[in-house]
Amino acid sequence: MLAALTGMGLSAAAGLNAYIPFMIVALVARFSDVITLPSGCEWIESPWAIAVGAVLLLTELVLDKIPAVDTVNDAIQTFVRPSMGGLIFAATTAAEDLDRSTWMADNPWVGVVLGIVVSGLVHSGKMAARPAINAGTLGAGAPVVSTAEDGASLGLSLVAIFIPVLVIVALVALAWLLVWLWLKVRRWRRRRETRVGPHTAYPRA
Repeated sequence: MLAALTGMGLSAAAGLNAYIPFMIVALVARFSDVITLPSGCEWIESPWAIAVGAVLLLTELVLDKIPAVDTVNDAIQTFVRPSMGGLIFAATTAAEDLDRSTWMADNPWVGVVLGIVVSGLVHSGKMAARPAINAGTLGAGAPVVSTAEDGASLGLSLVAIFIPVLVIVALVALAWLLVWLWLKVRRWRRRRETRVGPHTAYPRA
């Protein structure tokens, strides 16, 4: 159960920022005994993987804080974040042998699918809310929200690895935040439509 919570927490973190949980897992596995990656996933802690991950993380940290560019980046990350979520879930649950679950060991694809689903749901919420936040704040909200998301991804990753029992609380809080943002976006769009109207009227020639 704890290994599954670790995988879910890291997958959710990947939905916010694909490279933060990857880097944390890679560094913890390389420099400590907290995580021992299974056969086939050892490359995650290799020097070249850490170097590439660091470059991608720095790129993501910059692009995600630029209005309009962040929306394009989110579209590209639609393929990256769920894939990373699946990879990290599979690697970490396999490392823990999912609490000695024989069934999971015989069906490793389940961890990949669960990781993709969890990460994809979080990413979808982030992607839906960001354009409205940018429009409602004239772009000023992009760096603030992006920084908050990075902090949440970092915190959730650390909780998932070191205190997995708190992952449920963290996931509930994250789900509440995404629903709250979605409702705020809906209200903002309704107010905007009320002020502007469903169609813009143009004067006749």
